[in-house]
Amino acid sequence: MTSYADFHRRSIEDRDAFWAEQARLIDWQTPPQTICDYSQPPFARWFVGGRTNLCHNAVDRHLKDRADQPALIWVSTETDQERVYSFRDLHAEVQRMAAALRELGVKKGDRVLIYMPMIAEAAFAMLACTRIGALHSVVFGGFASGSLASRIEDAEPVVVVSADAGSRGGKAIAYKPLLDEAIELSRHKPSSVLLVDRGLVPMNLVAGRDQLWATLRERHLNAQVPCEWVDSTHPSYTLYTSGTTGKPKGVQRDTGGYAVALAASMKHIFCGNPGETYFSTSDIGWVVGHSYIIYGPLIHGMATLMYEGLPTRPDGGIWWRLVEKYKVTVMFSAPTAIRVLKKQDPAHLTRHDLSSLRSLFLAGEPLDEPTAQWISGALKDKPIIDNYWQTETGWPILTICNGVERAPSKFGSPGKAVYGYDIKLLDDQTGQELTAPNQKGVIAIEGPLPPGCMQTVWRDDARFVSTYWSSVPNRMVYSTFDWGIRDEDGYFFILGRTDDVINVAGHRLGTREIEEAIASHPNVAEVAVVGVADQLKGQVAMAFAVLKDASILGDQAALLKLEGEVMKIVDGNLGAVARPARVRFVHVLPKTRSGKVLRRAVQAVCEGRDPGDLTTMEDPAALQQIRDMVTPA
Repeated sequence: MTSYADFHRRSIEDRDAFWAEQARLIDWQTPPQTICDYSQPPFARWFVGGRTNLCHNAVDRHLKDRADQPALIWVSTETDQERVYSFRDLHAEVQRMAAALRELGVKKGDRVLIYMPMIAEAAFAMLACTRIGALHSVVFGGFASGSLASRIEDAEPVVVVSADAGSRGGKAIAYKPLLDEAIELSRHKPSSVLLVDRGLVPMNLVAGRDQLWATLRERHLNAQVPCEWVDSTHPSYTLYTSGTTGKPKGVQRDTGGYAVALAASMKHIFCGNPGETYFSTSDIGWVVGHSYIIYGPLIHGMATLMYEGLPTRPDGGIWWRLVEKYKVTVMFSAPTAIRVLKKQDPAHLTRHDLSSLRSLFLAGEPLDEPTAQWISGALKDKPIIDNYWQTETGWPILTICNGVERAPSKFGSPGKAVYGYDIKLLDDQTGQELTAPNQKGVIAIEGPLPPGCMQTVWRDDARFVSTYWSSVPNRMVYSTFDWGIRDEDGYFFILGRTDDVINVAGHRLGTREIEEAIASHPNVAEVAVVGVADQLKGQVAMAFAVLKDASILGDQAALLKLEGEVMKIVDGNLGAVARPARVRFVHVLPKTRSGKVLRRAVQAVCEGRDPGDLTTMEDPAALQQIRDMVTPA
């Protein structure tokens, strides 16, 4: 086994030879002629001259050796259904969907927008698009009509694939009326809408436009749709970044580079084996769902578990029950979900056989040390591996690559720079590289971005350059817009967004540092810190915390005492300069349906501003609770 330091160094210094080796992990119809064309920075073209197909690599190539092994395991605790599709079954269903899309006029290069709940047909639709060379654009099922309309307008899909409804907490959420309104609002009108009727809510069909999947599927039961071999640089999909203002940013991904990056990550990072089961608790509407529910595990020949439901329904042990039943070896979730499970009965973790599980990966937001320590202890010290990345990169930037060389995790750190990423820590004022340990700077990536990362912003190369490559003074580097430090061992620690940094009387403070300190109080389950404008200091920190024991929420004297204890912890850990102006205690933090805390919305409410687009918010009452607290009587 080579040392990881050597492995990473080779990926940067002998880039083309390194990635030529990784390219052998997938099937090519035509091998690549040029590994990386970086003749027009910052645009990187990977595996030029090669021809391949994502769906072939995810499905067809496994028919020879594992046709009857599980490929897609669909579980819905919302409708109490479970279905296991073998690679043979998946191959047949994807061809049926591909034939249906072709009947509706979809050709290579066309866009198909997918607005779906977490059902198997959503996976069929994604794979069918890449099978025929069409680009899918998956929109999270929680988006409201206005947000959906802007994405329809930008992607200009020929077909929209949707369903009558999703379900959350046992309650049906009608999708069709939202979709109809979005199409009405959009200047672009798709020619067809393909609908999966789950029987959850009635649907009014638009004559001439709306088609039922069941009808078309029946028509194409024996469909034979060969894979469309495409250039490596052919776009595979666009995915709109969440939380953007103005026109949505469509992250455009290629085909060959993405397939290679995912195949390599399954081997070097996630350490799964063909024939095993991978369980990502994300949603296909987000990048983790694309990379590590659909494509990554299937490319690697693993079964992928696709889950519709809450982590607490029917009880807080449901995920662990699935780990036991399907012998999950690799699990991928989010810190938010683990904090939710932390509040559940600890017996759920001991009553299920979790011996198959080798490691739990967490990403999506910073993993605080108390949560990391809790889940590590609860899982009997199985590796808890944080990883840090973005919609734009498509796969991890920072983590531990145990498939290359086993290394310990450090609580609070997502790990070291992943192979292929030439990470620099830069001074935000001068662009100068910071090389000494524990200096705070902007995490940036020297070009070219490795395979699998975004090619550009859909139909807007200028925006790609101005947004990502022009924000650090005097340097042509990709900015992650995240503050970080790197310790003497090369482990990175994320300190929050560059635009979430609190500047208190000239002192720059990362929200992450304050949140970590507050979260260490034994009665704090979860916390969000935002910077709020202050006439005297420029900004002050404001903290909102969820308690493990909420019984004291009505007792003002007890809350004041608790606030004092929390302030003392912050003083002790970070100094008085980091002390929040207030620590307020709430029932729940405002979050998106994917579990991200809406810190910017909290900040806006605290400053009396419009919080902006809240279509992905899980519970509007959570933000209203904060508004009531901070609004003067």
